[in-house]
Amino acid sequence: MQRLDGLGGTPPPSRQTSQDGKITARSIQAVRGMNDILPELTPSWQYLEDTLRRVIQAYGYREIRLPLLEKTELFKRSIGEVTDIVEKEMYTFEDRNGDSLTLRPEGTAGCVRASMEHGLLHNQLQRLWYAGPMFRHERPQKGRYRQFHQIGVEAFGMEGPDIDAEIIFMTAQLWKALGLKGAELQINSLGTTAARAAYREALVDYFRGCLADLDEDSRRRLDSNPLRILDSKNPQMQTLIGAAPRLPDYLDVESRVHFDELRNLLDAAGIDYTVNPRLVRGLDYYGKTVFEWITDRLGAQGTICAGGRYDGLVEYLGGRPTPAVGFALGLERLIALLEAEGVDLPDSSPHAYLVLSGEHGVRRGMVFAGELRDAVKGLRLLTNCGGGSFKSQFRRADKSGAAVALVIGDDEAKQGLVALKSLRGESAQETLPQADAAGRLGKLLGLELNA
Repeated sequence: MQRLDGLGGTPPPSRQTSQDGKITARSIQAVRGMNDILPELTPSWQYLEDTLRRVIQAYGYREIRLPLLEKTELFKRSIGEVTDIVEKEMYTFEDRNGDSLTLRPEGTAGCVRASMEHGLLHNQLQRLWYAGPMFRHERPQKGRYRQFHQIGVEAFGMEGPDIDAEIIFMTAQLWKALGLKGAELQINSLGTTAARAAYREALVDYFRGCLADLDEDSRRRLDSNPLRILDSKNPQMQTLIGAAPRLPDYLDVESRVHFDELRNLLDAAGIDYTVNPRLVRGLDYYGKTVFEWITDRLGAQGTICAGGRYDGLVEYLGGRPTPAVGFALGLERLIALLEAEGVDLPDSSPHAYLVLSGEHGVRRGMVFAGELRDAVKGLRLLTNCGGGSFKSQFRRADKSGAAVALVIGDDEAKQGLVALKSLRGESAQETLPQADAAGRLGKLLGLELNA
């Protein structure tokens, strides 16, 4: 069975060269971790994208479209130089002018850059969203690829817990609209800058006391990014991390009030959550609310959506202090989760296949196909092109997955008729006036007619 993420089917042939050393056509393949999404699978992607877009826009968020390439410095400053993304995973190169450019590994930095550059944040509140491919040089595995797709939501200019709650409400509504039931919400507060500074100092003192037990990555992060140690996936580090100082013990009054009100809003909305004191982002401009939606249906890669407050980022990149909060979700992981939970997804099969024969039949049939598409809302009608006998055309019709075959030959064309035959049931073939075909098709297929 083909997988919904587009990686199913027979693996492509290995790289081949001819005897004279030239690369043969069979050797041309996609870059590892950058996958084709095949026609059989795109309806599922379109359904996912359309559903997400509809829910996000229902909250009043507007789309912004961002370039794939940004200056490398943007990501070094926003994500942080002492991160796996910047150190190991970015696709970075020099262009012909000698500028260092990077394929975007995430969307928040580009959204902030665009909002600052075009004056969207000057005395304004903004609710924005974006979608598209991101790029990280990671080891490809299910749900994680080198080119992957995200939808991100960012809100600027609002500092209260109400906007934090709103975007969490939105994510919960997304799962409801998609029919997903297995996601668990985890939340935490990273506190204000002063609270994090006090916690950071306590954390560094603790880990310095057990320096010999730290792995290489943790030693490297100890001075520059100690909160990231808490996010280590190394099994041998978990006992040590479990005994580390807890961030909630260092929260100030402002942070506690903000977090308590967020929890009150989630409780009022009936949204279940778990407070996870180890949930961090680890960058200085993140503060107060952070959250993740996780699932156990995707193995080790369990996070399907993550977000939080980053009130310091706009100022860090040279703008005025601007409160901000947002989230991003990965489409490949959502597709895999829809598949794992058995959610019924649309396919790309046509509703009907138009079989044509004879000179008059072909001419009238090509025009008739357009008339049907105009008359029946949402009709997917595949018209036979390239000739062929009735037998071969019906084979194509059956292979297409269509529920109904329509037939117009020379006789039908001259008499204004069309034959209708069910391809998936035992109904007898019927012949009817072409003028009545739209109504009959609509009734059979459960489609509405255009006014």
